[in-house]
Amino acid sequence: MMESATSKGRRWLLACAVFLLLAFSGLAYRLVDLQVYRHDQLRDTARGNTTRTVIVHPRRGDIFDANGNKLATSRFVKTICADPVMLGSHYPAVARALAPLLGLEEKELEAKLKPRLIRTPSGQVKTNRYVRLKRKVLPEVFEQITRTMAEFSIDDPSVALDRKKQRFVRDMRRRAVFADRAEDQLRLYPAGTLGAHVLGFVGGDDHRGKEGLEAVLDSKLTGARGWRVIETDSRKREQVERRVQDVPARNGLNAFLTLDAGVQNIVESELKLAMEKHLAAGVTAIVVRPRTGDVLAMANLPTFDPRYPGDVEAAARRNRAVTDTFEPGSTFKAVTVAGALNEGLVTLESRFHCSDGRFLYAGKILRDHHPYGLLSVEKIITKSSNIGSAKVGMRLGAPRLYQYIRDFGFGSRLGIQLPGEVGGIVHPLEKWTKLSISRVPMGHEVAGTPLQIVMMMSAIANEGRLMKPRITDRLEDEQGRLVLKYPAKSIRQVVSPAVAREVTKALKTVVALGGTARRAELDYYTVAGKTGTAQKAGRGGYIPGKYYASFVGFLPADRPELCILVAVDEPQGDYYGGLVAAPVFKKIAERTASYLGIPPDKKPEESAAGDRH
Repeated sequence: MMESATSKGRRWLLACAVFLLLAFSGLAYRLVDLQVYRHDQLRDTARGNTTRTVIVHPRRGDIFDANGNKLATSRFVKTICADPVMLGSHYPAVARALAPLLGLEEKELEAKLKPRLIRTPSGQVKTNRYVRLKRKVLPEVFEQITRTMAEFSIDDPSVALDRKKQRFVRDMRRRAVFADRAEDQLRLYPAGTLGAHVLGFVGGDDHRGKEGLEAVLDSKLTGARGWRVIETDSRKREQVERRVQDVPARNGLNAFLTLDAGVQNIVESELKLAMEKHLAAGVTAIVVRPRTGDVLAMANLPTFDPRYPGDVEAAARRNRAVTDTFEPGSTFKAVTVAGALNEGLVTLESRFHCSDGRFLYAGKILRDHHPYGLLSVEKIITKSSNIGSAKVGMRLGAPRLYQYIRDFGFGSRLGIQLPGEVGGIVHPLEKWTKLSISRVPMGHEVAGTPLQIVMMMSAIANEGRLMKPRITDRLEDEQGRLVLKYPAKSIRQVVSPAVAREVTKALKTVVALGGTARRAELDYYTVAGKTGTAQKAGRGGYIPGKYYASFVGFLPADRPELCILVAVDEPQGDYYGGLVAAPVFKKIAERTASYLGIPPDKKPEESAAGDRH
């Protein structure tokens, strides 16, 4: 009996020994498996749990005017989020406290903060633990939100006695409303709508340029992303001393424009008055330095706020100065006369009979607004005779006229650094009809943009040399070091300097006594320019009662510093360029010349009431 018990004990001890041996063998195998065979895999898994890559976004570059005034800038901002589950039944009170700070309606915010069950695409039912409240919130506003939540009070006496409720309230104050980790930027335009069509705007989650210079210079303004490879502890806090990689972002370059905010403001304020006075469908103005092609101002109405581009129709965001074309009308007569003078076919004293206001050609009658007989070439410009211009064009001939039209920049893009520029319409010679040679010289059967018109006149002001319009001067890095310069560029010499001076002489008479633009005359500066009144074309012909009135001129006439175009689309009532656009030119020119300190070139004289055209 005793032996049986001993034998049984030995068997039990043996079984335990075998079990322990197997257990320790399994543990040893497991350790070898983890530490040897699967070491690399588990190491990578562990690192994946504690190591992560943080993308560092670059700050978008600023845009400045020619004088260093900031027109566009970016700030890093927050995306405010919430965990409705952590708010519990207190979400209405939280919505009431935060709605004014977020600029949201209380009911709208309350609906976002309400805890609810949601069904995922896979069919799982989950609580809404993450709700985005608002994007692009300034850091100082987020600080206010954080303070408001930290001081949030609950009118419930039982909280003081219940530790569980105390912990709930503490967590709610600290973590229920938070900022998303992903960085975001807000594009700010300190001058508001000033220069909106030139600047454009940014949009979308990527903060990329969508229109205007924001789009054209987007790759330069955006910069390059950086990154940090970091390790975190069990509470997801970074262990800075164990940071693996730290590659800083390269912020975007800063763009400096030729645009002058002071001139731009003058132009926009005068256009607004003109728009209201004439009840126009739109107005456009451009101010250029003839010698360099620098655009000092470019404005259109209607306009938009680049911070909220979606608040207006797409048509209001269109930069009419480069995208819209119109028949230039009488402003185009300068091209015809310049070409004929340059070819030596006429002089300013050459005379043409203007058929007493009615000229039959190719079965169609061409009319002048007044019946003229013999007029010199100079007087054809002064009086803006359609018939006289047609006859000068006929002497020049269609092939040469066509070439001068192209040489002055019509029919092709001028290459300004703005999106949407079009080349206008210049029909090839094979598509000209017998009537064309009598219509094209006076600005019909062709179409150009406001930019093309002002650059054509700038070429005459610049001794016959056409310049490429320039809107961006240079790019600098954030330390102010020059990265890229956009120099002034000449496109071509269109006419000789002597011919340009002759055309200038004729254009000066347009604003003198007997000219069509006396209302563009300035007291202290000599002006050379040309009016334009074009009936708008539509399907099947010209549209009754719809006109495009313009004036383009430069000053001081004999040493030009500025060339200015003003165009009024569909003015109500008066529609002649000399009555509608010329007075706006005068106001812009007077204020701009004073602002820039351009020395006067004449003494003030009494201005008479103007003729019309």
